[in-house]
Amino acid sequence: MKKWELCTPPGEHVVRSVSMLVGNDLLVCLWGGTQPHIGAVALALPRPSIADPAVTSSTSSVLTLLGHKEDVVAKAVSERLSARLNRNVVVCAGMHWDHLDLRSIDGIMEDCLRLADSIAAVVEREA
Repeated sequence: MKKWELCTPPGEHVVRSVSMLVGNDLLVCLWGGTQPHIGAVALALPRPSIADPAVTSSTSSVLTLLGHKEDVVAKAVSERLSARLNRNVVVCAGMHWDHLDLRSIDGIMEDCLRLADSIAAVVEREA
């Protein structure tokens, strides 16, 4: 079983990841902040794009724990990875920082999407 550990660049809001292939499927855990946990889980499946069937897209289902907001991250990252890699992808996400402003939340989301791209690049290269 292949496994990779990656993280966002050093800074105020570092997000860490562990990714592993389970057969042909990809399992990704994302966490960060002062209280890492499981906040949401997303399962994304690749499919032909509705707009252009020649393009691979993705659709997902998300489970979110009560009071948590990681569903947005888990959904976006799982769909990005599934479409790019043409694999079933599960993303588990849980991160917590106190008193985040909207700018910080947007930055964390952008960092998570860049981290997804880094994960995809490693899987493409090493799987």
